[in-house]
Amino acid sequence: MMARFPDKPTADESAALKSYIHLFQRLYPCGECAGHFGEILAKFPPQVSSRSVAAVWACHVHNEVNKSLKKDIFDCSNIGDFYDCGCAEDEEEKLGTDKVRKEKLTGPAE
Repeated sequence: MMARFPDKPTADESAALKSYIHLFQRLYPCGECAGHFGEILAKFPPQVSSRSVAAVWACHVHNEVNKSLKKDIFDCSNIGDFYDCGCAEDEEEKLGTDKVRKEKLTGPAE
């Protein structure tokens, strides 16, 4: 999700992501985990001013969870360099928008 967040989000996009993060915490199916995540959010509020800021924040928060579970800490320094979400927009950029749209309508060319 953070990898697809805009580089320069609108105020509405930033508010939506911040709301989503808080709703995710409230609706998380494990009550104990939801409570712990709420404590983390109180200590480290969501940072949503840009894609890179949001990604580093999410990685940091993930590492806070990893610490409490005694798991390895992930190196957040290159968080954006390797993540491929497999999103359709990425394929459109690689193949060209018209070809992707045509394949969605007619199936792949043989």
